[in-house]
Amino acid sequence: MECVFGLVGDGFALVAADSSAVNSILVHKSNEDKIMILDSHKLLGASGEAGDRVQFTEYIQKNVHLYEFRNGIPLSTAAAANFTRGELAQALRKDMDNHLERSELKSLDLTPISVGIITSKFVVTTILAPSVGTAQPKGCIGNGRDSSIAGYDKDIGPSLYYIDYIATLHKVDKGAFGYGSFFSLSMMDRHYHSGMSLKEAVDLVDKCIVEIRTRLVVSPPNFVIKIVDKDGAKEYAWRETIKDAEEPTA
Repeated sequence: MECVFGLVGDGFALVAADSSAVNSILVHKSNEDKIMILDSHKLLGASGEAGDRVQFTEYIQKNVHLYEFRNGIPLSTAAAANFTRGELAQALRKDMDNHLERSELKSLDLTPISVGIITSKFVVTTILAPSVGTAQPKGCIGNGRDSSIAGYDKDIGPSLYYIDYIATLHKVDKGAFGYGSFFSLSMMDRHYHSGMSLKEAVDLVDKCIVEIRTRLVVSPPNFVIKIVDKDGAKEYAWRETIKDAEEPTA
């Protein structure tokens, strides 16, 4: 029941995410930070299975740092978003090719026409509907990852980019994904306006969190909010209703 959402305000961009690490019916922790600080002026919020999500966000972070070390200048937010989109698209297609090579189609005596039909059905089932329990290829670095990249560029100002699990990239003023997006998007459609102050934006985020907690059948209890502006990317606040128990000390 994940939810990551963000918006662009007057001189800043904001990303908020739930902090629940879950697997099936189990909650492992409720203070998982799902918003990666890519560099001094960029944030990456992502959803998905914990291991895949961490590997994916760290992979993007390290490559953003590598570019800056090699070239002496940081990537712009648009460039970082396009790099992320390109890596996700390449990984999806490479993994699909490997999966088809290993598939049971090789062992079936089918005509080329029937092979084409089955392959097309597999692609549609695998790529377009991974969230409803259908089979999907494994081993892809960005497999099933929805993400939002927020950043601040000196000459451009704040910006927010939405990248979905099939590597579609859009620049947006507000966006959300996960089950909580059904409620947060409706709240933002009603209350969002361009040029929001930080106070107004945080108030809108709190409205979204209240709506998610009230209406989502299995709602995440805790959320983290991070912002990026001319002064850099930083953690702004947590919205917590429960706290994880501290581990006993020896």
